[in-house]
Order: sequence, then C-alpha cells, then structure tokens
Amino acid sequence: MSQFDYIKNITRFALQNDQKQLKDSVRGLIDYSKKIKKHNFALELQAIVKENHTMQAVSGGDHRSYAPLETGTVQDTDLSDLILEKVSSRYTFDDLISDENTKNDLQLLVKEQNSFEFLKKYELPVSNKLFLHGPSGCGKTLAAYVLAGQLDRPVYVVNIGAIVSSKLGETSKNLSKLFRKASRSESILFFDEFDTLGKLRDYSQDHAEMKRVVNTFLQLFDYLPENVLLIAATNYAHVIDQALLRRFDFKLELKRPKKKEIELLIRKILKSGQFETDKVISLQTLVSKAAGLSYYSVQKTLIQAVKQSLFDMKSNTTRIKPVVDTRVWQKMIVQEQEQQKSLG
Repeated sequence: MSQFDYIKNITRFALQNDQKQLKDSVRGLIDYSKKIKKHNFALELQAIVKENHTMQAVSGGDHRSYAPLETGTVQDTDLSDLILEKVSSRYTFDDLISDENTKNDLQLLVKEQNSFEFLKKYELPVSNKLFLHGPSGCGKTLAAYVLAGQLDRPVYVVNIGAIVSSKLGETSKNLSKLFRKASRSESILFFDEFDTLGKLRDYSQDHAEMKRVVNTFLQLFDYLPENVLLIAATNYAHVIDQALLRRFDFKLELKRPKKKEIELLIRKILKSGQFETDKVISLQTLVSKAAGLSYYSVQKTLIQAVKQSLFDMKSNTTRIKPVVDTRVWQKMIVQEQEQQKSLG
C-alpha cells in the first residue's frame, strides 16, 4: 500500500466511525512512514495517537485506559460461551503503579516466560501460573493486561459464570477444549472472580457433576504447557481451596495504595500537562485525605474533579487550560471515603 492508500482508508473509516479499522490504518501509516524514512512524520502521528489515549483516559474515567486495549470475539463456536472476549494489550510496566515487591515478582514472571528455551536447556521449570488477590480496584485486571502487553500475547478472558452454569454435562468437555486451544498457542488464560470456581470444591455439596468439573480443572492445571500463562484473580482469596492454591507459582496480594503510590498515580494522571491544580489545597493534603482508598477510587475522584473543571472552562473563555478546583476534588475524596465506609 502507498501512503495515499493509507490516507484514503483513514478517511473512509473515520467517516464510517469504524474505530478498530481506523486505528489499524493509522498504525499501518506509522509503520509505512518509518520504512520510507519519514521518521518525523511517524513521530508526529504517534504523538497524536498517544494524546488521544490520554484524553480517553481522562474523559472516560476508566482505570484501565492508560494504554490501548483491543477486544475481539472468539471464532470457535464451541468455546464462545466460555470466553467473554479475546483481548490484545499494549500496556507495559510503566502503566502499573504498585509496591516494588509486586512489580518485581511480575517482572520475574515475564523474564521466565521470555527465557523459556534457556531455562528448558537446564531442565528448569518455567513459572506460568499466577494468583492475584486483594481488594477491588487495586489493579488485578490491569496487572493481567500489563503481562499480556509485556509478553505480546492475547488474553482469553474466561467466563467463570458459564463454567458453573446449568449445562454442567458439557462443562468439563468444554473446559478441556479451552485448555487445548490455549495449549496450541502462546496465550494467556485469565480467570477473573476465581472464587466462583474455587469455593465450589466443597465436598459437603451433593453435586457430583460440579465436583467433576473442579477436578477436571485441577488435572488440566497440572498439564498446562509452561509457555501458556494462566492468571486467576479474586477479591476473596480465603474461600479458595488449598488444592487449587498449591498449583500457583506466584501468589501476589495487590493492596490498597500507600501515600507514595497515591501521589504517583495522581502525578501520572496529570503529567500530560493538559491539566493543573489551583493549589488552594496542597497535593500532600489531598494525598493524605485519599489514604485508604483503592487506586480506582483515587483516580475516580480526580477524574470527576477534572470533568468539573472542563465544564467550568466552557463558561470562562479566558482560561488557556483547565484548572482543577482542589476544594471540589477534596469534597469528592471525602464523599468516596464515606461511601466506602457505608458499604462496609
């Protein structure tokens, strides 16, 4: 394709509002521009794309919007009920704010997966099973997508609800198909809300078929190829059966952020330079006020304050850039704290 072909496609897909094809065409033009040595133009396009992702993160309020995610459907009809979506990620460790021990363990897991042949040369096992637990909103799903981005592998988000559905007679067979599909390619299986499956290994329940389902899972767990990564996440680690927990190579607790992580998150959101605070209330005061909230809750309060600043800017044409009202932000932090307390 020529440069003009890419431009025509970009125009066509923009007018059709086909975001996936539009993004693919823009990335194609960036790669093509690099090949023909138009590096400055490629860098300018990359900057525009990055700016767009930053604006989406601010306007959308999604704690997973720092880097792009692309989702797709699963073509295999036998597995479509078991997989919520297939995700491609370009997240990196720069997008994940956590304590150093957690990040170091995740980096070690990536290093092992990327050193598969080297470790097998010395007949050493390769870690490929990760258990993530901790409060809601503290980055378990983001950590899974960061690993996918770092390893450049697709993520199959497994529908746990379908596994424990009424069609129990087919579940063990379909679960085996799911693992076989993952085994044929270097991919990632992501079991969110893993406690839904884990807590069902309760032999006081008079449900032989469900016991077979969980036992099938345990057997497949043991024979999963080491170049396939399995990630399980839950907010309720205490309900998971020990037989399942023992299968994991890494068991990481993602905790609520301390003041250091809260400040890093805030600076990360504001670092684009598009927004600034009015400094009526200091950043350190706001960080202290936000202590005890999850990463998601901290970001949500800031995003709400940013939106309010944008609305205020519409009625004040003299402003060059939005200024975040720190008093409004502090009020939203307090409201979030009170809401969390009321929820227990």
